[in-house]
Amino acid sequence: MENFIIHKAATRGVANHGWLNSAHSFSFGSYYNPERMNFGVLRVLNDDTVDGGRGFGDHPHDNMEIISIPLEGDLVHKDSMGNEAIIRKGEIQAMSAGTGIYHSEFNKDGSAPVKFLQIWLYPNKRNVTPRYDQVKIDTAEKNIFHQVLSPNADDAGVWIHQNAWFNMGKFDAGAETTYQLNDKKNGVYAFILSGNVTINSQALAPRDGMGIVADSLTIKAGTDAEILLMEVPMEV
Repeated sequence: MENFIIHKAATRGVANHGWLNSAHSFSFGSYYNPERMNFGVLRVLNDDTVDGGRGFGDHPHDNMEIISIPLEGDLVHKDSMGNEAIIRKGEIQAMSAGTGIYHSEFNKDGSAPVKFLQIWLYPNKRNVTPRYDQVKIDTAEKNIFHQVLSPNADDAGVWIHQNAWFNMGKFDAGAETTYQLNDKKNGVYAFILSGNVTINSQALAPRDGMGIVADSLTIKAGTDAEILLMEVPMEV
């Protein structure tokens, strides 16, 4: 059995704060849509553009797995755990907020914007000791998916307190591949970073999202494309 939902890019909630332009795939801040609260444990998928020299000051989180993926430019990160880092395109950051953290993120460049995905997942363990993880990701080889996040500290990419797997891939026009789920009870939320793609025969364009529950995914790039797959438990 296969079930799916498609979120076209133009239907996302939009918040333009002047220095921050954010598109919300799910309800967030002033954007509330009762039909878009989450996809399984995937609670937030924000597509953020931050002006040069601007950013998010110190603010708190708890009991959430927080993932940042820079798409363009560099982010300066500081947190109450004592971490200070620069997160660049080609890297992924994960934080387990657990019992509570404060952190800030700013655009390192004084003039050019920084673009990144901010993703929140509900954890499978509450009140864990907060932790920080940041690694480089290698997606240079085309037409395959590269794992960038998992539940396992020894696997490729960052790890989090959740039975989730993220994969990213760049595909040439006409390339076709399949994705087999790590856990058959999970679903997959696909986010198209660029290009035109079909997933299980459903057409998707840049910044479209598709949540799907199926045994496997058949993915074909109609143009050169870049894709993020987020495999997540469906029970919160």
